Amino acid sequence: MKSAAPEPPVIDPTLPLDKSTVLRAVGDWVRREVDLSELLERVIDAVTRAMEAERCTIYLVDRARGEIFSKAARLLEIKEIRLKIGQGVAGLVAKSGELFNLPRTSDDPRIYREIDKATGFTTRSMVCGPIKDKRGEILGVIQVLNKKVGTFDTSDEELLVGLAAQIGTVLESTSLYAQLRAPTPVAYHYNRIVGDSPLMRKVYDRVAKAAQTDATVLLTGETGTGKGLIARAIHFNGTRRDKPFVAVDCAAIPETLVENELFGHERGAFTGADRKMPGKFEIADSGTVFLDEIGDLPLSLQGKLLRVIQDKEFERVGGTETKKVDVRIVAATHRNLEEAVSKGLFREDLYYRIRVVTFEMPPLRSRGSEDLLRLVRHFLEEFSRRHRKDVRELAADALQRLMAHTWPGNIRELENCIEGAVVMASGKVLETADLALAPRAAGGAGGGAAADLSSLSWNQMEKRYIEAVLASTGGNRAEAARRMGIGRNTLLRKLKEFGL
Repeated sequence: MKSAAPEPPVIDPTLPLDKSTVLRAVGDWVRREVDLSELLERVIDAVTRAMEAERCTIYLVDRARGEIFSKAARLLEIKEIRLKIGQGVAGLVAKSGELFNLPRTSDDPRIYREIDKATGFTTRSMVCGPIKDKRGEILGVIQVLNKKVGTFDTSDEELLVGLAAQIGTVLESTSLYAQLRAPTPVAYHYNRIVGDSPLMRKVYDRVAKAAQTDATVLLTGETGTGKGLIARAIHFNGTRRDKPFVAVDCAAIPETLVENELFGHERGAFTGADRKMPGKFEIADSGTVFLDEIGDLPLSLQGKLLRVIQDKEFERVGGTETKKVDVRIVAATHRNLEEAVSKGLFREDLYYRIRVVTFEMPPLRSRGSEDLLRLVRHFLEEFSRRHRKDVRELAADALQRLMAHTWPGNIRELENCIEGAVVMASGKVLETADLALAPRAAGGAGGGAAADLSSLSWNQMEKRYIEAVLASTGGNRAEAARRMGIGRNTLLRKLKEFGL
């Protein structure tokens, strides 16, 4: 029997909403890699209905500019509202942290009239409250306008406070949270994907376009650049978002088990097969299958995969019944598939079939210092919470050391470096001594190791990265595999491949 993915809560547009329904829905939405703007727009639509109002706006704080900006609003007339902190009612809430309930706005001097002039909308009544994190720090403001019948009462205020708390929890669980607390301009696109460099903006543009289709996507790039997160973003921002997303690491599964993992088996197909089992493709029916490290897929199975992509059909191991399946394929690899094709290690027809839409994920060293700093702040925030440590700052020399490093393991290496540093930190400031960086991989900002690495092939650089991580763990292979974010069997295979 095929196991079904849990469906998100359905909000019936014909029924009134209560607080618990809204909170349950919001809690489910944030667990998916939905574009944050879309997530918050779902929230404001639910809040508008639940409070029987005409409009709702969520503002977020931009500390670098001393402003709040509308992150979610049904503004048909203008693209965005920006207010100085302290300007208008929403700005006052952002400054004071207090809730305002204005039953009449026509003669209230706190109302900033320029917004109604720009939108052509008439604000008659308003309830507006702060969005805070668990520390009580203001992250934004939620503003609800024009009660359809009567004015906003104490029950509306209580509902707004509850919803604001839930939204605060939502924001704390996203990768936007670190930016809302940082003294730098906010730049945010997809949950858990951090960066705003020109290279990453190109990636976001391609995600947005690919997500709206069912085209097969091939993600390429070095290990640790975030291909898995991009695959999830493509799925959860597309038409299949409420269907299963099933990831398969082709490099982590023993070759003898790959076919069974992908296509399942019938009862009696082999010793121990006492019942039939669906494979990943059946489980993902109507959704997306993410084939990570597809370059490691055994040649003997590539023809069967090609058939699934082209004809949407397959047979289970030990079976004769043809199964039909409707799945979208997103594949990823750090290997040069064209080279693999030329060596007869990868089928040419499969290669051309999976590269309908291609993304090349940029290495961290190419994304610039601003993206690196955003990622450092994001991981500091995440791991401080996870490990219950109050490490929020980075010493200047520690930051300089991070900037000088060439990051052959990319974001995964940075993530593990910051997590280890947070765990080892003695105080609130992360020091250079807390950073577990291999000396040979660090260089001066002007070149050094970077110039040396630029002359290496990918295989040579991957070998050096594995050597460096093994050295930092004292030869502990299990720990090295954990830090690199790969399975122990994969590491053992690479050690054998590189003669280590």
